[in-house]
Amino acid sequence: MSFFDNIKMALSSLNAHKMRSILTMLGIIIGVGSVIAIVAIGQGGEAMLKSMFVGSNNTVEIFYSPPEEEMEANSSSMLNSPFTEADIRALESVPNVKQVVASSGEFGSVSYRGKSVDSYISAINQAYIEVNNFKVEQGRNLLASDFLGGRRTAVVSSTFQEELFDGEDPVGKIIYIGVQPIEIVGVLKEETSFFSMGSNDVYIPLNTWRNITGKNEISQITIQVKNADAIEKTGKNATNLLNSIHNTEDSYQVMNMEEMVKGVSQVTRIMTIIIGSIAGVSLLVGGIGVMNIMLVSVTERTREIGVRMSLGATRGQILIQFLVESVTMTFIGGAIGIFLGAGTAAIIAYFAHWPSLVSWPVIIGGMLFSMIIGVIFGILPANKASRLNPVESMRYE
Repeated sequence: MSFFDNIKMALSSLNAHKMRSILTMLGIIIGVGSVIAIVAIGQGGEAMLKSMFVGSNNTVEIFYSPPEEEMEANSSSMLNSPFTEADIRALESVPNVKQVVASSGEFGSVSYRGKSVDSYISAINQAYIEVNNFKVEQGRNLLASDFLGGRRTAVVSSTFQEELFDGEDPVGKIIYIGVQPIEIVGVLKEETSFFSMGSNDVYIPLNTWRNITGKNEISQITIQVKNADAIEKTGKNATNLLNSIHNTEDSYQVMNMEEMVKGVSQVTRIMTIIIGSIAGVSLLVGGIGVMNIMLVSVTERTREIGVRMSLGATRGQILIQFLVESVTMTFIGGAIGIFLGAGTAAIIAYFAHWPSLVSWPVIIGGMLFSMIIGVIFGILPANKASRLNPVESMRYE
């Protein structure tokens, strides 16, 4: 009997007991589906976290961290403004730098008609809006004229709108930062990312911030590079320039995103393996169910086995017949489980707003593992069937 004949016989046997076959495959379906879904969700979450740290706009964050010697000599060095307008102009001249993102800010009270909320007030330049892809839901965004002229305009987060205006349209309304009036010109779209945290944010031009507070410091600078392959080199050139301008050695540095990404990847992979292993236990339970139903099938088909042996079937052929049936059952269950797991991962990824990464190695691994389960848990029933005595099997009722 050929291999394809064995497959046909296996499918015929499964079709003869549809409900029993479906219930038996259910353990394999749930097991494979759970593992596929967990791995895909884990990989999607890892990709999302990486994009949050590294960004998708070829950006490098520069930070100021004076050495201990400088801190001991001047304890107030950390309180000094780390960046200046001259630094921004100097960084814009560094090769491969597309634009320089600058911001500063602090928490403060923002009021409107006697009602006030604690908000984070961010003073930003125009590049900040472009790099962070500000999308306005109501009103308009901050314009170049707002930044150049230092106009008293602001865009606010949707959470700020809910807190201070109870959801009403705030565009055109005048709010007060301290005692300084600011006109709201736009409301940003609500972030729907799984990791997004709604906060009361107010964004105003840097020049406006200087006019209403008298503060000139810039606390954060990020450079956007033209060529992603030269990010590391461009970041090093930028920090070397700033250290040279401020006559420091290593006070200005770039954030080591590579190490952070490696750490994130390691943590997410460990968690995925742990949770996936727990889900994999259901595969073992499903395998036990396959072995149990195959033992029942051998018992039910004892006479059939005796007839086949009396017609010349060898023990090896009987063993292969039942082993193929076991593997066929787990293969079908694994295939259904893969579609179930991929679908579940896609649904969760849709609501969590991150990519659903169902890779081919995971799919192939899931199919092979389900087939291996069929072989392992099908050996005992197949071996039992092959060792039956033909004469006694013929007399079995």
